[in-house]
Amino acid sequence: MSTTDGLSWFKSSYSGSENDNCVEVAVHPEAVRIRDSKDKAIRPLTVTPTAWAAFTALAADVSLDG
Repeated sequence: MSTTDGLSWFKSSYSGSENDNCVEVAVHPEAVRIRDSKDKAIRPLTVTPTAWAAFTALAADVSLDG
């Protein structure tokens, strides 16, 4: 977990084990931020908590299907 920008970033459990394909997420009541952990200088993608919940629900359904 990283907090250098005031947010608590968590690395995805599905990120690459060699630290080459890493996605980090910071959840805040007003927004969810998603970034590439290898290049933190790039502005993170920001979505609403509702959009994030819909995405993760869809991703979970897809991963269960195959």
